Amino acid sequence: MTEPRHDWRRDEIEALLTRPFNDLLFDAQSVHRAHFDPNAVQVSTLLSIKTGACPEDCKYCPQSGHYNTGLTREKLMAVERVLEEARQAKAIGATRFCMGAAWKHPSARDMPYVIEMVKGVRALGLETCMTLGRLDADKARALADAGLDYYNHNLDTSPEFYASIITTRTYAERLETLDHVRDAGMKICAGGILGMGESVRDRAGLLQQLANLPVHPESVPINMLVKVKGTPLEHTEDLDPFEFVRTVAAARILMPRSHVRLSAGREQMSDELQALTFHAGANSIFYGERLLTTTNPQASRDQRLFERLGLHPERREEFDDDTLDLAIQQTLGAQRVAELSVDAAAR
Repeated sequence: MTEPRHDWRRDEIEALLTRPFNDLLFDAQSVHRAHFDPNAVQVSTLLSIKTGACPEDCKYCPQSGHYNTGLTREKLMAVERVLEEARQAKAIGATRFCMGAAWKHPSARDMPYVIEMVKGVRALGLETCMTLGRLDADKARALADAGLDYYNHNLDTSPEFYASIITTRTYAERLETLDHVRDAGMKICAGGILGMGESVRDRAGLLQQLANLPVHPESVPINMLVKVKGTPLEHTEDLDPFEFVRTVAAARILMPRSHVRLSAGREQMSDELQALTFHAGANSIFYGERLLTTTNPQASRDQRLFERLGLHPERREEFDDDTLDLAIQQTLGAQRVAELSVDAAAR
């Protein structure tokens, strides 16, 4: 089995992205089968623990305070409210609970609440993930000491295209946060967004940055732009769906041991397109009715799709057989997860 590489050239990745479609998917599926159960999909739930009024100017984001998108601003949720959401997510089969806050970086005032959320979710037997913006070394160590498993910090796009999308944070700062996360001993969740007007070369540049990290991200979310009214990208031309699948396949080949996650944009994807991405090596999804502030496929639709494709949720060793059986029966079922972006409770 070929060892993962960390020295990919941009032209090599561009060549991957422009290969004949069937050849690319065949190679991606072959790599996928060498490292994963081809019919298992890791299932996560994402909760917005603090919504809106973000000082960043990311042109795709409805949570940015720079744009008028009609989003209701919410304070940081109370710890017990977060834990109740986590309990409900676990009850219908989620194995990882992800918490996102619309911050440039977590403040010293908010860190104690965040730490308690991590500890509480871990105590429920769920993997934990957070996305809180930029981290320094001390905050990264504090989160790691609390037991945080994953930290999400997307690179979004290539270094060259980045300034066209974001001006309030540099690419180097994003990479610095990833270094702090890795140095603290946490796993990395890092990917990007497609369909923002970038070129094939930009998509290759994003994948190059991720694949050439000293250790590949354990989770690589591939997002399709959700065009939200009021953001600068609301009228961006739609990305060819086959280009999305090509990028998923290339990510699988470049980072063979990483979970490649279908993230934002699944609501707009047909079942057929999702099936192609699973065949291309995607093996992780968010489920529930909301994804931070945008809609996500309803759980019942996901359940039907899993049944049609013969897919099943990826199992975790922490569960006994009875719990696994119950989780699989209930996973992605019609029971809805409580609203993921609810009115925040006061601290």
